[in-house]
Amino acid sequence: MDLKSLFDTALNQSKSLPNQSNENLLLLYGLFKQASEGDVSIEKPTNMFDFKGIAKYNAWAELKGLRKEEAMQKYVDLVETLGK
Repeated sequence: MDLKSLFDTALNQSKSLPNQSNENLLLLYGLFKQASEGDVSIEKPTNMFDFKGIAKYNAWAELKGLRKEEAMQKYVDLVETLGK
């Protein structure tokens, strides 16, 4: 199976994972965004009370420079680990 198919399968599996910590959810989000869109392409939220938006932005921005294929593989590996 090619990497894109594995990634798509992991995306579906991630929806049925048991409850996860915020840390794991943010890592999944960041890897998904990096794999699907590349480096962060939006402005950081300016509302200092937008904790969720800022956390999501930071999770994605921390992966800047990671190739899309690497992000896909890391996402697949993380979903596999979290599903055990």
